[in-house]
Amino acid sequence: MSTPLQRARIEPITDNLPRPTWSVMIPTYNCAGYLGETLSSVLDQAPRRADEMQIEVVDDGSTDDPEAVVRAVAGDRVVFHRQPQNVGHILNFATCLSRARGRYVHLLHGDDRVEPGFYAAMQKGFESSPEIGAAFCRHRYIDGDGRELSVPEAEQPRAGPLTGGVERLAEEQRIMTPSITVRRDVYEELGGFDPRLVCSEDWEMWVRIAARRPVWYEPKVLAGYRMHENSNTGRHYRLAQELGYTRRAIEIFSEYLPPPRARAITQRARLTYADTALNNARRFARSGDRQGTCAHLLAAIRLSATPTVLRRAAAIALTLTFIARGAHGV
Repeated sequence: MSTPLQRARIEPITDNLPRPTWSVMIPTYNCAGYLGETLSSVLDQAPRRADEMQIEVVDDGSTDDPEAVVRAVAGDRVVFHRQPQNVGHILNFATCLSRARGRYVHLLHGDDRVEPGFYAAMQKGFESSPEIGAAFCRHRYIDGDGRELSVPEAEQPRAGPLTGGVERLAEEQRIMTPSITVRRDVYEELGGFDPRLVCSEDWEMWVRIAARRPVWYEPKVLAGYRMHENSNTGRHYRLAQELGYTRRAIEIFSEYLPPPRARAITQRARLTYADTALNNARRFARSGDRQGTCAHLLAAIRLSATPTVLRRAAAIALTLTFIARGAHGV
């Protein structure tokens, strides 16, 4: 399908068999404990017939038993496909996209969920214009038990094409994966997710799409993004590895941006995530975690070594020193 440093090519559907409107492709890896909720959230609003909505779970060699969950919750309504070996999430996503036959594709991680009305709202966006390349909604952050943590402010008050789409999406990661759907022919045109990115691969993809097509926005909260330590981002959090990939994503998508504004847009993006890194560093410093603090201070400086960032980083480093001295009775 692809060599390690190439984006997967998503081949067009060329057979004459009927195609569903939707493909809901659910990549999983060791998240069987959440998968039942994910499946139920889709099935509660899915057409009964698979020729209207394809639903597949694509497992990346989990050590738990996602197939048992699929059979218990969905019977034969959901197809289960298992990779012959663990291939990593980027190639697993590529398998999802290649197996998708629908005109619109929803890549729904096996620990996230959608809410009633999601697919109807997204389809309304696509049907508003053939130029719409992707449609997304407002989301809520949920914890491991499904409790709401927070809801971002609406991007705009009414449903419609996102105003200033590519610039706004490049300045900050505003789209969580469960909240967005994409025309399959857009993936055919642009390829799969970028294998150079272990985190922030989704952000790069959404900016890549928005640089070429209008993106529809629905302000209703219709998707849930789960925050837990075993998520892909959670696994890379303490040592700021995800922020290294954030920096790399900004470097990659800077090439897609309008040349007269690209530098200003990417500087704002870098400063936004330098601020995130500094806030994380402050939390680690207060808990006395020297390694976590230093990792996030370094990430902040690499993102945006402005005088303000450097001053804030120095103040946090000084706080960590005082805390460490106090802990040792100095």
